[in-house]
Parts: sequence; structure tokens; C-alpha cells
Amino acid sequence: MKGKDERYQDYPVFKGLQRPLEFMGIQGRYIYWAAGTAGGAVAGFIIAYCLLGFVAGLIVLVSAISTGAVLIVLKQRKGLHTKKCERGVFVYACSKSV
Repeated sequence: MKGKDERYQDYPVFKGLQRPLEFMGIQGRYIYWAAGTAGGAVAGFIIAYCLLGFVAGLIVLVSAISTGAVLIVLKQRKGLHTKKCERGVFVYACSKSV
């Protein structure tokens, strides 16, 4: 029978790096944005190719990917946890007092 003083063997536990997920320079939630951009661009290419032809599909594909990439880069520069920053001076006319 095992005594109370006997300990179980310790194993190292990986708890993560405490850093946001990164893939090809795109971080965190913007990975989903990039996946949505790529999926939307491919879907747009297929629709434009069926309706208007290859050149139109290619134009839609390139414009969708470039627009999405620019938006992702601009948003990512502000940070992963961006909040709306209201600019200006706010004057509160009255406050609630108890």
C-alpha cells in the first residue's frame, strides 16, 4: 500500500506562449479576416468568370485580395484589441446624483 508521503511523478505541462496566434505575419482575429478575404475572392472570381469571362473574373479576384490585404494591414497596425476612439470634446449637460 502506498504511503501518504509518496508523490506522483511530475510532468511538464505546455501552457502556451501567452502570445497571439500568428500566421504569415497576420495575427489573431485577422487570420479569420484573411480567410474570409481569400474565400470571398475565390467565390467572386468563380461568379464573374461564369457571368462575364476570365478577364473579369481575374479583375475581381485581384481587386478583392488587394482590398482585403490593405484593410487587414491597416487594421492590424492599430492593434489586435482596437476599440473605437471617439475624437472631440464631450460636454455632459447633467449628471445623475443620488
